[in-house]
This record gives sequence, structure tokens and C-alpha cells, in this order.
Amino acid sequence: MTMTQDESLTRIGVSLPGKMVGEFDEILKYRGYSSRSEGIRDAIRTYNLNHQWLADSTRARKGAITLVYDFRKPDLLLSISEIRHRYPDLIRTSVQTCVSRTRRVEVLLIQGNGTDLKGLFDLLQSMKGIESVRITTTPVTEETENLPISPVPDDRRLPVGSV
Repeated sequence: MTMTQDESLTRIGVSLPGKMVGEFDEILKYRGYSSRSEGIRDAIRTYNLNHQWLADSTRARKGAITLVYDFRKPDLLLSISEIRHRYPDLIRTSVQTCVSRTRRVEVLLIQGNGTDLKGLFDLLQSMKGIESVRITTTPVTEETENLPISPVPDDRRLPVGSV
């Protein structure tokens, strides 16, 4: 995103641990950013967009919550299972796969109003033992409101324009 002429730059100072700066610099290098400022602007832009969807809390949304956790913790497995069963109106389906001998990735396909989805996300994020929780949603349109959440056919086998 380029800045327009009527936008002015504001200089800010940020204190960060050295390790965090080093990790950030590695990401910037990997992603091809020309400067820390460019990377920080991009990170703040993403943060602002995430906050904006939370502010639109009454609108219907569909999306996914992705969890990474240690599946050897029986209390955690039970808690996640209870949440899946407590919120069937929000969690439409889930898919799990092991990514190591101790860790699992689970994707919850979700649908509901933003307030309820944020509450579910906050609940999962507060659970001890979950390493990572990420949410991605999009507003539901009138055309997609009643479409089921279901597998999509392998589109590599479909001729162009057949979907």
C-alpha cells in the first residue's frame, strides 16, 4: 500500500527485546521488505484490520479457528472436546491432524455473528496448553448465508468455468 500525498508520517519510538527484533528482521528479510518501517506499517495495518472485524460484531460471519496444541494433555483434549459439543451452532465441523509426536493442528470451521465467534475465540485463546489460536473470518452475504459448510471438490480436476 502506498501513501497518498495528504498522509503525513509520524515517527514513533518502540522498545523491544533484542530477540524479538532479530526474529522480526529475519521475517522482513525472508518476505523481502525494504525496511523495518515498512514491515511495522504492514503489521499495524493487519492488526487494525483484525480489530475492525471485531467491531462489526453483529454481522454474520463464516471462517476458521486454527489451534495448535499438545495432544498428550488429557485435560486439554477433554476441554476442547467439551467446547466442540457446547457450541454446535458456531462450530460447524472440525478437522485434526498430528504434526509431530506430541502436537496437533485442529481447524474449526465456524459460522455465527461476530460477537459469538469472538467469544469462542477468546475462550480458546485463554486455555492453558494451547500453543497457538488464530481466527480468520469473512462477512456472510445474502448469497452465501444458507450455503452449508462442506468440502469443496478437488478443483484441479474440474475444467475451467465449471464451478
